[in-house]
Amino acid sequence: MSLSEPRIEQQQRSEGLVCAVLGVWTASRLTGGSAWPAVQGQLKAPGKPGARWHLLDIAQLDHLGAQLLWTHWGRAWPASIAIAPKHRTLIETVEKFAAQPAAKPRADGLQPLRLLGARALATLDHIRALVRLIGQLLIDVVRLARRPKDGPWRDLSGHLYHIGATALPITALVGFLIGVVLAYLISQQLRQFGADAFIVNILGISLIRELGPVLAAILIAGRSGSAITAQIGVMRVTEELDAMRVMGIARGFRLVMPRALALAVVMPLISVWTTIAALLGGMLAANAVMGITPTFFITALPAAVEIANLTLATGKSVVFGVLIALVGCHFGLRVKPNTDSLGQGTTASVVTSITVVILVDALFAIVFKDVGI
Repeated sequence: MSLSEPRIEQQQRSEGLVCAVLGVWTASRLTGGSAWPAVQGQLKAPGKPGARWHLLDIAQLDHLGAQLLWTHWGRAWPASIAIAPKHRTLIETVEKFAAQPAAKPRADGLQPLRLLGARALATLDHIRALVRLIGQLLIDVVRLARRPKDGPWRDLSGHLYHIGATALPITALVGFLIGVVLAYLISQQLRQFGADAFIVNILGISLIRELGPVLAAILIAGRSGSAITAQIGVMRVTEELDAMRVMGIARGFRLVMPRALALAVVMPLISVWTTIAALLGGMLAANAVMGITPTFFITALPAAVEIANLTLATGKSVVFGVLIALVGCHFGLRVKPNTDSLGQGTTASVVTSITVVILVDALFAIVFKDVGI
């Protein structure tokens, strides 16, 4: 065996049993050839408790060798050790920066309850932050009404264009296709009872009152809600939000309020636009499948659907828009300064926005069940 070969020898000396560390304990030497398995076997070999460690004869020692010895000692210094000062300093450095093994969680019957409690507290924290954001939005709106000259009108106009105008093609396409699908499915059932003319009533109520606003809100939540979260999240990553705080710029007035107002204005318009596209698709499909002419469809629609349904749809579209903006801003402001948190926040924003839209729509359906029906 070469004298430079890393090894541990148990020697019986006058002071008792000694574990002598000999050879070159460096990364290049330990990882080359069969040195690593040999050293591992020597470290696992049984030794007598209380043996003295002797490192004075070691030729070279680097961080890998020091980490290997430190791990074998159970991340604690032996009771008796002879070591050169430079090697002691190296092992002390490893002691300072070495990662501690993660403690295994104790399995008990209360773990599911603790997990449920943690999630409930996290949900309450989100609700509290969202309520605070709503209150700040109201304060900012009052401030804007008092001093309109100081309002972020350029930001508002930009959001109106990016959130509203650029969303018209996709919302019209999806609405048109939904109308076609609904007309084909409904026609199959109405034909069995000879009630072809009632397709106008069903399409009108379902699209104007429910599907049009909800479909537009879901599309905007996935398209613009995620963009809002990503924009504010990137500002967190690039420390622009911290710079705004240092300069005394109110984040709610400059970031949250313009987006909330823009969506409150845009959502009713997009809802009506989507509903018109869906009705157009349903009208064409009804003409192709059931022979319902466009003239009859347009003439019968006002009589089949009361104007209160359109008013209700417009009102809840405003609520949808404000909620989508607030949820997007909420998750954007909670992004941590790393890309992983940015992706998680964007995903959570879209999922939460769509969930909130559906829940609020269900609430509107229950509260206003006697309106327009």
